[in-house]
Amino acid sequence: MQTNFTPEQLRDPELREANTILRSCVHCGMCTATCPTFVELGDELDSPRGRIYLIKDMLENGRPATELEARHVDRCLSCLSCMTTCPAGVNYMHLVDHARRHIEETYDRPLPERLLRRMLAMILPYPARFRPAMRLAGLVRGLAGLIPGQSMTAKRLRAMLKLAPKTLPPAQPLGSLYPAEGARRGRVALLAGCAQQVLDPEINAATIRLLTRMGVEVVVPPSTGCCGALTHHMGLHDPAMAAARANILAWDAAGLDAVVVNTSGCGTTVKDYGFMFREAPEAAAAARVSAMAMDISEALDKFGYAPSRPAPGITVAYHSACSLQHGQKITALPNQLLQKAGFTVKEPLEGHLCCGSAGTYNIMQPDIAERLRARKLANINRTGASVLVAGNIGCLTQLGGEALPTIHTVQMLDWMAGGPKPAAL
Repeated sequence: MQTNFTPEQLRDPELREANTILRSCVHCGMCTATCPTFVELGDELDSPRGRIYLIKDMLENGRPATELEARHVDRCLSCLSCMTTCPAGVNYMHLVDHARRHIEETYDRPLPERLLRRMLAMILPYPARFRPAMRLAGLVRGLAGLIPGQSMTAKRLRAMLKLAPKTLPPAQPLGSLYPAEGARRGRVALLAGCAQQVLDPEINAATIRLLTRMGVEVVVPPSTGCCGALTHHMGLHDPAMAAARANILAWDAAGLDAVVVNTSGCGTTVKDYGFMFREAPEAAAAARVSAMAMDISEALDKFGYAPSRPAPGITVAYHSACSLQHGQKITALPNQLLQKAGFTVKEPLEGHLCCGSAGTYNIMQPDIAERLRARKLANINRTGASVLVAGNIGCLTQLGGEALPTIHTVQMLDWMAGGPKPAAL
């Protein structure tokens, strides 16, 4: 794609990177076939190619974002399916992240939207704030149907309440060190996550049990917290970088063999720290942390996961989170581990399409998210499986609430290796 940035513009490293990405696009349109929003809406501007043209025009002309760019970029799930499909290797992730930041800094959103985005950014990344917020939402979730109107604000409020669980599991405060059982084979840090600690703390507990039984020492440095993904994908650059910086400084000094992440949305961001901090003083440390980052499935493979219980005779539907298959290019490994544990694994049709969770997307874009959820659930139900398994808390929350139990991959693997049976079973 031809671009026309001025020499002065190209002195900015962010615009220089955007120019490189834009020039790699050959506008072939293959991305449209696998883009969830284009598949659902059929609007060229709601495809990666269409958004690339909007972003190019906005950045090249150095102008503030308008409602048009905000609307169509906001509708992007950042599922990155387009990057898996693209024959030219266009790094759409970095381009759309740049666009989100530009929109956030130059576009004046309607007041209700600004307030909701601010509230989400102030609550979701902090478990101590998120837990009481979820308790309150759980108490009033039955009143969602009483919120009147079809405005986007009303739909967002209803979606937010609908996603809140009726009850929360008991809190499981994390320690800072979990020694390996037997001879120590490795030392890893666990990204504890933010929303996951509140919605399903047993995911972290299962991860720690499994790794320590395998001879891996697990540390959770007290100074670490949210990975920064939530604010990063909302275009809130400074809070995202601050969260990431705290993690980088803690992990880089901890003498680790790996940083293990059991929420794939977070893992995609942690693996991108090297790029995010490429112009920052922490560039070298960020690159080291990115190189150490592993999804839990990669860590289990590295340390030789093996089941200790007989096969349970359960058929599971494995939902491959977009952040895992498209963001991290991990496709076969979770399936292989589940089969090794003794489960019969079925993968739903249209596995490349997003379920509609995508961080805060199912709140901010409730109509599209619900269409994608219904599409995904229909394909999952066709598998005939009795359990839905996934490696991302966002997907599990989005697809929960139906007859099929939703359980994290690591909980199923922990069970088969000596841990407790998942409560949902």
